[in-house]
Amino acid sequence: MEIRTGGRGDVEQIAALHTESWRTAYAGVMPSGFLDGPLYEDRLALWHGRLLQPQPAAGLFVAVGGGGMDGFAYLVPRPDGHLLLDNLHIRPGRTGSGIGGRLLRHVLAWAATEHPGRDVRLEVLRANTRAIAFYERHGALRTDERICLFEQGFELPELEYTWAAGSVPTASG
Repeated sequence: MEIRTGGRGDVEQIAALHTESWRTAYAGVMPSGFLDGPLYEDRLALWHGRLLQPQPAAGLFVAVGGGGMDGFAYLVPRPDGHLLLDNLHIRPGRTGSGIGGRLLRHVLAWAATEHPGRDVRLEVLRANTRAIAFYERHGALRTDERICLFEQGFELPELEYTWAAGSVPTASG
């Protein structure tokens, strides 16, 4: 498996993996009308926007194996100075294979190098217990909880996790 910087040529694969990941991880959590609706088109528009007009200092990384894209992660600087790990998705069926851990270590090492002194945070739905366990195993600390308001008209409880700047590993694996 190779981890590389993502780019414009990855838009469709990222949107498809993002859709597949949400439909799998959030079945029974998010409204079925949302997950069964035009989710791919929504994710495609999101990634077109992110990659055709990239935000300065953001990082997109993809994990590619023999069968294509197995995962991706996206970090973006926030106005308060931290980095938001806005996406970390592994292809359903490939979770538990170590890809997520390698991708996360790569992302955290990149953050420590490119944005020294900045915390890395993420938001995860409270019902996504598998992801929560993964982040906690990898050293993230719960720092907040709130309600996430989705523009599609529903809300769900979410948790915030943080890797403090001093705790971010500097070597990728």
